Amino acid sequence: MGVDRRTALRRVGLLVFAVNVCLAAAKAGVWYATGSLAVGSEAVNSLSDSAYSLVVVAGLYLTTQPPDFEHPHGHERIEPFVSLFVAAGVFLAAGGVLYSAVRSLLSPAPSAGGGSALAVGVLVGSAAAKLLLYRYCLRAGRRRDSPALVATAKDNRNDVLTAVAALVGVVGAAAGYPTLDPLAAVVVGVGILYTGYEIVRDNVGYLVGAAPPDDLREEILRRALDHPEVRGAHDVIAHYVGPEVDVSLHIEVEGEMSLNRAHAIETEVVESVRSIPAVDDVFVHVDPKELGEWKVDDAPGVPFTE
Repeated sequence: MGVDRRTALRRVGLLVFAVNVCLAAAKAGVWYATGSLAVGSEAVNSLSDSAYSLVVVAGLYLTTQPPDFEHPHGHERIEPFVSLFVAAGVFLAAGGVLYSAVRSLLSPAPSAGGGSALAVGVLVGSAAAKLLLYRYCLRAGRRRDSPALVATAKDNRNDVLTAVAALVGVVGAAAGYPTLDPLAAVVVGVGILYTGYEIVRDNVGYLVGAAPPDDLREEILRRALDHPEVRGAHDVIAHYVGPEVDVSLHIEVEGEMSLNRAHAIETEVVESVRSIPAVDDVFVHVDPKELGEWKVDDAPGVPFTE
């Protein structure tokens, strides 16, 4: 892993943290000034975002450390755990927001605060900032194969929706419908819960060694079979180890070739497959094609043999 990836991930993490702190402070100030429960729930959401983005920064620092004696494959496998910590913080924030909203709805006189231009302004600004962060984090996360940044991007995307929901509550309160304010807070809470669910769903596969998408498996096979001296391939196994993919496969070559040439072919196939950005380690076993171990591939359009 090069310095470029470390620098890029840390820069994104620090930017997200700084924006979340600014938004939390702005929303808290407006909440104090207007009394809007919808804005208050957004302030809690941004405070939670600030806390977990700090954890993400620390986690990205650890995951981007170079390999060492105790971790010869690097530290990227920490990233899914960082993402699950993000999800835990998201769930806690959602619980707090929903508790406050339901309690307000059940009270005899829901709060009528929050219909000011100040509240509207902070929510519009928050939605705009979160939309930009979503696009930035998603692009960086996919480019750098970072599940922590992809999780952060999804949280920012849902923050846009919750800010819009809070905006509806604020405008509704100003129009004489105070119940819309706590109802908007409920929508915000549900949106936060869904964010946590998405993060858990996307990262559990990294931890349990799930198979990568079919198109990646097909690309692995194609690269192996593209070698002019490879006659077939079988027993292809690809699975996640952290956010990266480990691959093992058997290739068939002419049985009469020298050991030196077979070794050279193996090395060339390993290098070709390993050049796929999502792939980390590649293990290739060389078989003589005369053994007849060719098999039919389950993936459409990808032959195992000539």
